Amino acid sequence: MHFAHDTEFALRMTTALVNTLRNGEDTLATVADLAGFLDEFEFTGVRDGTVAELDDVRSLRPRLRAVWEADGDLAAVDIVNSLLREADAMPRLTRHGDWDWHLHVTRDDDSVRHRVGAEGAMAFVDLIRNGDLDRLKRCAAPDCDAVLIDLSRNRSRLFCDTGNCGNRMNVAAYRARKAAGERR
Repeated sequence: MHFAHDTEFALRMTTALVNTLRNGEDTLATVADLAGFLDEFEFTGVRDGTVAELDDVRSLRPRLRAVWEADGDLAAVDIVNSLLREADAMPRLTRHGDWDWHLHVTRDDDSVRHRVGAEGAMAFVDLIRNGDLDRLKRCAAPDCDAVLIDLSRNRSRLFCDTGNCGNRMNVAAYRARKAAGERR
């Protein structure tokens, strides 16, 4: 399935935001961390740069993670609709910077939390409408609680890209095979 460029971007951003709190470590701990995150994802609009704004965005992470943990479409739809309703979402087409036509879901002067939440929710809308919620996965590494968005054609991605999990698991499997071969 091919998604619009802004949908894929929002899915990647939402995944990255959820993964700023993983395995007990919070990498979105300071106002500077939030500014770096927003810069990385070319986030436009008003930013307060305050601890209150940071706390507001951090409070969004469990709600977004809940979409990965939702038990079926209806549970995910409830979360998505709630995020859109809270943000008073009013999608509109826009073009700026290096971006071609894409959607902005809220006003540019809305809070960062509402803008991030609504953009993530709109990306989830595309997954739900296309029957692609199974693209939202948890990392298959037993020692990792990160989430991932599987945008591969065959939906075969298993590991996140936050902690080198795929490489670690492949090395562990290789060592286990080698050890089993030596015991024979």
